[in-house]
Amino acid sequence: MGKKQRDWRQVYDSHTHLNDDPFYDDVPAFEDRAAYYGVTQMNIVGSNAKLNQRALDLGHRFSNLHPIIGWHPEDIRTFDENARQTLRQQLDDPVVVGIGEIGLDYYNDEYSPHHQQQDIFEEQLAWARERHLPVSIHCREALADTYAILKNVHVGDFGGVMHSFNGTPEWAEKFLALGMAISFSGVASFGNAKDVHAAVQAVPLDRMMVETDAPYLTPAPFRGKQNEPAFTKFVVDAVADLKQVSFSQAAYHTYQNARRLFLKRHHDED
Repeated sequence: MGKKQRDWRQVYDSHTHLNDDPFYDDVPAFEDRAAYYGVTQMNIVGSNAKLNQRALDLGHRFSNLHPIIGWHPEDIRTFDENARQTLRQQLDDPVVVGIGEIGLDYYNDEYSPHHQQQDIFEEQLAWARERHLPVSIHCREALADTYAILKNVHVGDFGGVMHSFNGTPEWAEKFLALGMAISFSGVASFGNAKDVHAAVQAVPLDRMMVETDAPYLTPAPFRGKQNEPAFTKFVVDAVADLKQVSFSQAAYHTYQNARRLFLKRHHDED
């Protein structure tokens, strides 16, 4: 292992929501706490009109907060023509580093009909191809359909990440084969998350990212408290333990993988 990896202490939270209400009015304080734990880069992920605009605002205010904007499957009832045109215009903002979080969520069938989710998912994937922007994929109880759609659009041509992956190692390997990266959240630190533990062990370090998905999915040892970007450090701890590597090695690879995918214009392997 090279000196860079031995000494590496920076962490990249590849998916967080400082644009959400628990954080938005006090972002500098959460940034300071993140910096204390070495979390120096964050992707701020949108999902609807309000959160997309806030992500853009933060991207213009803070050089280390990188907007990913898109329309979440649970919000499709508000995806009208005005929303569509606004989002397409926002995607032209040079601070945008990806499209997300987009995908499929079959947890509540009544609220978000599957066929509508699939149509809007495919539309946003087409925009990602047009702009050569990577995608951040939300998938809940919809692994087979998500996989089929991503395979059909040849997602490896523009790249992306399976955000907060909760599937089996077998599913992880199928998405890796499409050219996707796999991101793990605080669930990797949960004692009973056996499938996720096995998936962490199966995914190569050079295809892996870490995230908080804050304010959700708080990792140990802070379960029961509101999550925040600072706690990405403890996701790295969990990944390092499961992979039987050092913290520095896990932090280095997950940082560089996120930087390489989302910050192509700035990536310098520092």
